[in-house]
Amino acid sequence: MVIRQSLAAALITFAAASAFAKDIKMPTPPDATHPYIGMWITADGRIRQELLPNGRYDEARGTVKSAYQGRYEVRGRHIDYWDDTGFTADGEFIDDVLHHGGMVFYRDGVRKD
Repeated sequence: MVIRQSLAAALITFAAASAFAKDIKMPTPPDATHPYIGMWITADGRIRQELLPNGRYDEARGTVKSAYQGRYEVRGRHIDYWDDTGFTADGEFIDDVLHHGGMVFYRDGVRKD
């Protein structure tokens, strides 16, 4: 009897969660033509962050490839990051320059003066 009640409760919870999830609009990842997709590099070349078209990023630091990886979302000029290890960060794109975590990234490392 207890197993039957537990199973019934689990099914009800699943059904309610499924109905709720249908109303949630998940953001779609940017496509390959999004203007911020691509490689962003600090002026010294030490940190390289690639924003991939599938909504993921891959950040290299120094000689460490893929030092950080996770997902990102862009809304207007604002970018939010959710690293696979659990921390979060954000940034802003200003005049085709990415300001993130106290650092400045240039598209493909090219600084426009």
